[in-house]
Order: sequence, then C-alpha cells, then structure tokens
Amino acid sequence: MKISYKKLWILLIEKEISPVSLRADLNIATGTMTKLRRNEEVALSVLLRICGYLDCNIGDICDAIKTEE
Repeated sequence: MKISYKKLWILLIEKEISPVSLRADLNIATGTMTKLRRNEEVALSVLLRICGYLDCNIGDICDAIKTEE
C-alpha cells in the first residue's frame, strides 16, 4: 500500500488556499511539504493538523492506494 495526497491538493484549490499559506499557517516543515508532494508517509499528527485547518476528515485529504508486490 502507498498513500496519495491528491485529494489534499484538490481541496486546497477548491478552498483557494495555496500550499505556501498552508505551510506557513500550520508551521509545517519544508521537508514535510516535500513528502506530501511526493506522496510519501507523513506523521499522523501533521495530517490531523491539516484536517483541523481545512475542517475536514482525514479521508478527505488522502487515500491508501493498493500496489502490486
């Protein structure tokens, strides 16, 4: 399984929030933003902060994608 944050980027566009604003408002490290862009694992605490900021559920910002092994 791998994770996709495509829903996060779509939600930010819909709410007219730039990734730069998200990072600044939540004090997210640049390395964490890079992980989000690369669909890499990010700490659950960060995802929950993003959910609180966007007033949404965790399923609204990410998906678990099944991969063939």
